[in-house]
Amino acid sequence: MEPINFSAKKANLMRRSELLRAVREAFYAENFVEVATEVKIPAPAPEEYIESVACQGEFLRTSPELAMKQMLCAGMERIFQIGSAFRAEEKGRKHREEFTIMEYYAVNWDYRKLADFTAKMLISAAEKVTGSTTLVYQDKVIDFCKPSFITVDEAFRKYAGVSAFAADKDGSFDELMVLKVEPNLGQNNPEFLIDYPASRASLSRISAADPRVAERWELYINGIELGNAFGELTDAAEQRRRFDEALKFRAGAGMLAYPEATEFLDALENGMPESSGCAIGFDRLSMIFCNAYDIKDVIFEAKRP
Repeated sequence: MEPINFSAKKANLMRRSELLRAVREAFYAENFVEVATEVKIPAPAPEEYIESVACQGEFLRTSPELAMKQMLCAGMERIFQIGSAFRAEEKGRKHREEFTIMEYYAVNWDYRKLADFTAKMLISAAEKVTGSTTLVYQDKVIDFCKPSFITVDEAFRKYAGVSAFAADKDGSFDELMVLKVEPNLGQNNPEFLIDYPASRASLSRISAADPRVAERWELYINGIELGNAFGELTDAAEQRRRFDEALKFRAGAGMLAYPEATEFLDALENGMPESSGCAIGFDRLSMIFCNAYDIKDVIFEAKRP
């Protein structure tokens, strides 16, 4: 078997390393503590459209979310983690079954403050990695100094010609999101898609200003979803109810059976502070910084497809 030629990837891998350093420095500047949690876990969060990878009677984490929230319950205040996560049978231009996730939480920050921090982190990273606050991705100039916000309902009305709430009700939400809405987001700047219909955010709290929506945002650049964030749900009883609903959905869809996330739910019962959290796909962020069309160009895969 011929050796794998990765020389063409070298510049991208070097820039990826610079990006890692830059985001870490942004976290440290805001007094975040870097943490590490287990990759093999007894129970993932039951999500309706994400499938875990079973491993020796347990599961490989789809994200470090539940463990990091337990750390918040135990007294940590600002934490971040960069490491591997796994989602079964995902492979494509923007997907791998194993990928690098960058996840972070801050106590007493609401979801909008976390978005502001994220926007500033990207500006700082762009300056340190490229020497500029703009870069070119797939022939489009991305200006990190001009982040924008659009609600989910505004985006659906603008790009799909229908209310997001109506689409959620009639079952067309996911199709319209993929085909009509997402491709138009973040065309020349980081764009935050905020305030999802309440049914679309199982781990976030409901907005006090509008009970139809949850405190959730996703970050897009050039139509690529980079991150997902919540104003975190701290009500243990409500979280149990939502998990039960998700488990019923998964059972009906023939997905993997998960045990109850006992440690997380017990920690939540003991009290979780008001906080917000975000998960960013670091490989996808590297694609943007490396002007790479395919995720394979910013990772090293020793095994052949």
